[in-house]
Amino acid sequence: MRALIGGRVKGMVTGSAPISKDVLNFLKICFCAPIHEGYGQTESSAASSLTSAFDPVAGHVGGPLSCIRIRLKDLPEMNYMSTDENPRGEICYQGNSIFVGYFKNEEKTKEALTEDGWLSSGDVGMVMPNGSIKIIDRAKNIFKLSQGEYIAPEKLENVYIQSPFVAQIFVYGDSL
Repeated sequence: MRALIGGRVKGMVTGSAPISKDVLNFLKICFCAPIHEGYGQTESSAASSLTSAFDPVAGHVGGPLSCIRIRLKDLPEMNYMSTDENPRGEICYQGNSIFVGYFKNEEKTKEALTEDGWLSSGDVGMVMPNGSIKIIDRAKNIFKLSQGEYIAPEKLENVYIQSPFVAQIFVYGDSL
């Protein structure tokens, strides 16, 4: 596989969305190369955290880059607290690489940035024992059901995507 893409692979980086740890482990074996997983968003100048190239554990997005400070905001309505045994909460960033606001849109800027300059990511993270961050949920894009329970549409999407029936639709859908 490594030879198919030139044979000179020294390393790879993935980002944009958390990658499945099974897929990441497969790619590391397949290409015989270290793979970094980056995490961030446009408003934080892309990467805010990055895994170590030789970290044997997949399923997290590493620790903060040197220009970023990260804190977790408590979300009591979702039972995520920074005081948990493994601290959990909405990931917020502060640092020199964080944007100062949306161009000519103060309302959106106030939604994204706190008064003291912290950027809310909308993602829920958990601090792992080694200090890395694991993305576990979304703080935004949630719906409250009539029973009072909160649910993220991404969880439903993942259930449907992992269904064998849906997988067959994706596999055979292109040939229709």
